[in-house]
Amino acid sequence: MIAIDNRLDARALAPAIGKLFTVSAAKIRAIAKSWDPARGAPVFTVDGRYTSRGWTEWTQGFMYGSSILQFDATGEKEFLDIGRKGTVEFMAPHVSATGVHDHGFNNVSTYGNLRRLMLEGAIPRIEAEKDFYELALKVSGAVQASRWTSLGPDAGFICSFNGPHSLFADTIRSLRSLAIAHKLGHVLMGERDEKISLLGRLIRHAEATSKFNVYFGEGRDAYDVRGRVAHESIFNVRDGSYRCPSSQQGYSPFTTWTRGLAWIICGYAEELEFLSTLPDSELAPFGGKEKILAGFLKTATATADFYIENTPVDGIPYWDTGAPGLTRMGDCLSRPADPFNDYEPVDSSAAAIAAQGLIRLGMYLKPETGKGEKYFRAGLTVARTLFSEPYLSSGERHQGLLLHSVYHRPNGWDKIPPGKKVPSGESSMWGDYHARELALFIKRIDEARPYYKFF
Repeated sequence: MIAIDNRLDARALAPAIGKLFTVSAAKIRAIAKSWDPARGAPVFTVDGRYTSRGWTEWTQGFMYGSSILQFDATGEKEFLDIGRKGTVEFMAPHVSATGVHDHGFNNVSTYGNLRRLMLEGAIPRIEAEKDFYELALKVSGAVQASRWTSLGPDAGFICSFNGPHSLFADTIRSLRSLAIAHKLGHVLMGERDEKISLLGRLIRHAEATSKFNVYFGEGRDAYDVRGRVAHESIFNVRDGSYRCPSSQQGYSPFTTWTRGLAWIICGYAEELEFLSTLPDSELAPFGGKEKILAGFLKTATATADFYIENTPVDGIPYWDTGAPGLTRMGDCLSRPADPFNDYEPVDSSAAAIAAQGLIRLGMYLKPETGKGEKYFRAGLTVARTLFSEPYLSSGERHQGLLLHSVYHRPNGWDKIPPGKKVPSGESSMWGDYHARELALFIKRIDEARPYYKFF
């Protein structure tokens, strides 16, 4: 269980955040100088050098988004130029990508962040440029919403790249693309010019994810532990019936892959922030604001509690809560995570994603309240660990920022160092991006700058 430091505040992390962005600058420059766009998107490091992995190009937005976040944090224009140039030259195919569930990752991290900076006054407001970003975000949200599997007249989900039968936990954070497009007044035009609400699909997808991928300790099956998450849910697409849990990147359907858990925590927390700003009239057709917010909050708190209770004291989780090697490590939750152990890898990227979700949930519930403070301080406790060794990568030869990230343990894609038995010491583009985003989020809280939110 995480040993939450109830004295910790955003100001206490300021020196570590300053160091992180200093280190980050050198990493971004090194990648920008050495990476050949013809290789696709950088995904994760091997021996400290970024390499690609042809599965989907879901990390390219994190590459250019990282530069935009770096500019946001430091004001150094060279990073804005890298991010903006990369967005314009390479991100257009992601806007119209019909085969993936990754729009909230790729496009909100790039077009969305650039639009946000313009609206905040951090960069000049050029209307034609803003219109360009907004058109991309409108199309992205509609294309994402079009990957729809119906479960009935008022139910359904955005299917994963595995196909129409597959609901991924990850996709909850891609709902950002639907949210922004809806805020911009956009809809998905269907057959016979049917106007399909992007807000409606956002809500229905989140409801399906909560119902099928998240457990609440209510007797659903023999493995129904409150807050546990299944990475994937499988459906019969002929009649819309739920068939079983599954997992692509976790150990099993009946254990919790911790990055999937982290996506749920972060996704529901930030959607709570978004939905709470909408008037009752917009949410009335989908069940009403009170009911919708209550459902999202139930999911966010259950999964946040599970993360806190099933993570080592320093806040860094092992890659799956049921990974078999953990049984050989004794009471591994009562001491700091060990990224160099011989049995199971940790996943620092899951920690970076979850920490942001915990802080957002705490802010939503108000940090000055008992429950809000719990999540807020838990998120800061995780961040404090991530922003220091052995997780912060300060070595000049390593291109990664956040060490000990894991991509796909079942497929064996992660580098195992010589003489070791499990992966360690490498970075991922999503882990590095979310470390920067987490640091920027906390920095803005500390400096009383505008609250960092995707919308």
